[in-house]
Amino acid sequence: MAYDVNVKRVNKVLKIGRKYLTWIQNSLLEGEITEAKFVKLKLEVQKKAKKEEDSVCYYVLRERKWLKKENYGIEKGETDFLIE
Repeated sequence: MAYDVNVKRVNKVLKIGRKYLTWIQNSLLEGEITEAKFVKLKLEVQKKAKKEEDSVCYYVLRERKWLKKENYGIEKGETDFLIE
């Protein structure tokens, strides 16, 4: 999960993310998560983030060679290529 949210909401989004994932660096978390917990994570984040101002991206690896990207809010860029 990568996020770019208003400074007023950064700590709230980070706190939610750390309940489910491991904090890797500023605005970036990763880890294995069940489908049920993934749904909960997204719902909790959507309650705190503002779609008009913030951007939250979820990267879901179903297989090593595939990447699924889900966004909530403003999309800041696209995945142009993947390195295996």
